[in-house]
Amino acid sequence: MIPLRIEAAAVEPVGVPDLRAYLRFESDAPADEDGLLQALISAARASLELETRRLLIPGRYRIALSAWPPDGQVPLPLSPLVALLRAGFAEASGDVTDLAAGLVRLGPDPGEAPSLRIDPAVPDPAGRTILIEVAAGYGGDGPPLPEPLRLAILRLAAARYEHRGDEPDAARTDAAELAAPFRRMRL
Repeated sequence: MIPLRIEAAAVEPVGVPDLRAYLRFESDAPADEDGLLQALISAARASLELETRRLLIPGRYRIALSAWPPDGQVPLPLSPLVALLRAGFAEASGDVTDLAAGLVRLGPDPGEAPSLRIDPAVPDPAGRTILIEVAAGYGGDGPPLPEPLRLAILRLAAARYEHRGDEPDAARTDAAELAAPFRRMRL
């Protein structure tokens, strides 16, 4: 089961003006490098998402299952898990039949151990695909991005701007230290 992102936020958690201020650019400095700054912000966010195993921007994800898990738990690699948007059966025709509310619900710890709980009364899929859509990530309807993670994005993007290919990524350690308390551990 691999969650597919079907919708994502169009805005990064740190904006180009924030990075320009962090880099101490003059207010009247030309915007020639704003495209580069935006790319560095996106790359820094993606690096921190890998480091922390958390989604730093909100998104909508789709999960397809062929059968319900026997233990009634569906662990998800999406943290923080914000909401269950839809659960149902996909027919061969492409139509989706939604399940009754409450048969699939969020697990008890959507931040550290995101999962879905399946009620034992849930119907058998009978050869149909189980389709689940969830919202996950900081921002939007989810929790706000913690300030240390926002600062880590700024520091990592700024370091990559200042040291474009001339030395190893020295800021990686600093960003990793800021992100460490938010890292989800794997068993």
